[in-house]
Amino acid sequence: MRGHKTAPIGAFLAAWLAAVPAMAQQGASGGEWRSYTADAWGTKYSPLDQIDGDNFRNLELAWRWRTADSHLPIEDENGISLVAAETVFAHLEAENPDRWVTRPGIARLSATPLMVDSVLYLATPLYQAAAIDARTGETLWVHNPRVYESGSPPLPSPWNHRGVAYWEDGEDARIIWGTGDGHLTAVDARTGLLAADFGDNGRVSLEEGIPRARENPSRLPPPSRSPPLVVGDTIIVGSSVHDFLLMKENAPGFARAYDARTGRHKWDFHTVPQSPDEFGSDTWLDEAWRYSGNTNVWGNIAADPELGYVYLPTSTPTSDYYGGHRIGDNLFAESLICVDLETGQRVWHFQMVHHGVWDYDNPTGPNLLDITVDGRRVKALAQVTKQGFVYVFDRVTGEPIWPIEERPVATDTDLEGEVLAPTQPFPTRPAPFEYQGATLDDLIDFTPEVRRMALEAVEGFRLGPLYTPLSLNGTIFRPSAGGGASWGGGAVDPETGILYIPSRNAHSVMRFREREPGEESTLRYILSRGGAAFIDGGNPRRTPVMPQGLPLWKPPYSRMTAIDMNTGEHLWMTPLGNGDRIRNHPLLRHLDLPPLGGDSGRNGPLVTRTLLVQSLTAGGTNDGPQLVAYDKATGEPLAAIDLPGGAIGTPMTYLLDGRQHIAVTVGGDVPSLVAFRLP
Repeated sequence: MRGHKTAPIGAFLAAWLAAVPAMAQQGASGGEWRSYTADAWGTKYSPLDQIDGDNFRNLELAWRWRTADSHLPIEDENGISLVAAETVFAHLEAENPDRWVTRPGIARLSATPLMVDSVLYLATPLYQAAAIDARTGETLWVHNPRVYESGSPPLPSPWNHRGVAYWEDGEDARIIWGTGDGHLTAVDARTGLLAADFGDNGRVSLEEGIPRARENPSRLPPPSRSPPLVVGDTIIVGSSVHDFLLMKENAPGFARAYDARTGRHKWDFHTVPQSPDEFGSDTWLDEAWRYSGNTNVWGNIAADPELGYVYLPTSTPTSDYYGGHRIGDNLFAESLICVDLETGQRVWHFQMVHHGVWDYDNPTGPNLLDITVDGRRVKALAQVTKQGFVYVFDRVTGEPIWPIEERPVATDTDLEGEVLAPTQPFPTRPAPFEYQGATLDDLIDFTPEVRRMALEAVEGFRLGPLYTPLSLNGTIFRPSAGGGASWGGGAVDPETGILYIPSRNAHSVMRFREREPGEESTLRYILSRGGAAFIDGGNPRRTPVMPQGLPLWKPPYSRMTAIDMNTGEHLWMTPLGNGDRIRNHPLLRHLDLPPLGGDSGRNGPLVTRTLLVQSLTAGGTNDGPQLVAYDKATGEPLAAIDLPGGAIGTPMTYLLDGRQHIAVTVGGDVPSLVAFRLP
């Protein structure tokens, strides 16, 4: 189950890890963590080495900060009360029962904090920003833009935020983040007060210049839920345009840049062309660019400050799963675009999926790294994807490091009006890091009985290789629409050029319905969600269901893969967790199965000079959540500590008072940020 691992390779890598010098230009520096992914390159790497495989198990909880979302202000003519969040929500709902499409929630504290000058900064699901003493966990300030009073931000995941950005210039320092009401907000990093000379008293509208910005059920403009990227004095921010609409018309998800001091708008990159003269408009037949939307940059953004280039990963256009209203390849959807930092002008681009209908967004920003390929030093870029590929480019020129082949794919579908792309780009190296496609051979076969159950579960559904067309009878496609790789992305060790990618082995099935009488919709086919009726296409089952909670596919159900980006070779793969929920199933527990994975979420890894760190949802005391340290050279689990709740965000690390800390956001009755350090 450990795939490709051998003792000689492990010993060789261990020696290599000890011998190769650090590359100072990448990773966190000075014991701090100044960017969401540690740096502009997206590495999630810190050279700190105090915590290692020998002492990781000795980590102790240093402090726990409980989310500022738990209690919120209510103001009347007699004063302000700070009360439980649910009390505030009930009060606001009583005032206006139609205030929200989705009621506010505080559970998804998915941010990774920054650490600058002994202070941690993060954003909460309610779009508050907070400053926390990195030594004690004490709240220093909270800024509440009270987005929940305006309504609910557009779907998906309206009450969710992954973090903030930091900017400084001399004595001036700011925390900057996107808020759910479609604004970019900047506050003084020391006080939490709005930066008066930034935009309109600390706020800049992200709605200006966006077509159809409020044409969604929430009637709020698109927010930004991932942290902006600050490079010098420029802020680059993406967007999270509403998904799951009834209309083919939607707001396009532009990437935008602003001056960090004044909030002045610098440039837009049109992820959907906005005129017949713009590059890529000819890939939207019948001028579908005029009304099509989404194509967001909803994940994190990366940049090479020395080159002055920014790298924008984009998502699927409207509607995610039916493209009959947007025939053509649909640039710049599901693409990576390199733009000039100062002007926003396109330098190069690559489209990973032509005319996407599987929701194979680029879910995360790329990892930038310098590698040696066939004796030549290369400034490279690696983009991990939901479909389980790593696309690798020269980040200066956009040329693939290894050939990427356009290969024929199936195009037959019974969805009227759909015209699929006849080819899709397949990297020849590295090999995929996750299972691709859904065939009968992929079904679980631990025993003849469970094999029979799996065969019965998929009867009536369409199966096939990667990019099998969707259908009215239900196509099972794998990886799922959630990935493969997810928003947590991968992490890079710049000392070795090794990329570490967590991924999940799951499938999706999308069923469609037609417009109901009197329903306002311009879509030929509407995604059937929840318990809504759907066109059965001869198959009345919405999705394949295995009895008694058994998995449908062969394991592992989640994994970590290490790839040497100097060669494109997989070094090792290890399942993420034992998968005891499956191993101990009454039909399987007599088999003494090896680790199966399946014990991980969608958050990302942390890499230090000594360790690879990943959170797991199970396997700790009483099978609770844990934080696990892995050997970077072999993938072997070295040690673990219990978490007080399931990890939601990606962990980070910092050094304070000579002691290394690891911090991560976790769930529970009151979601929290927790920090661990050695005794």
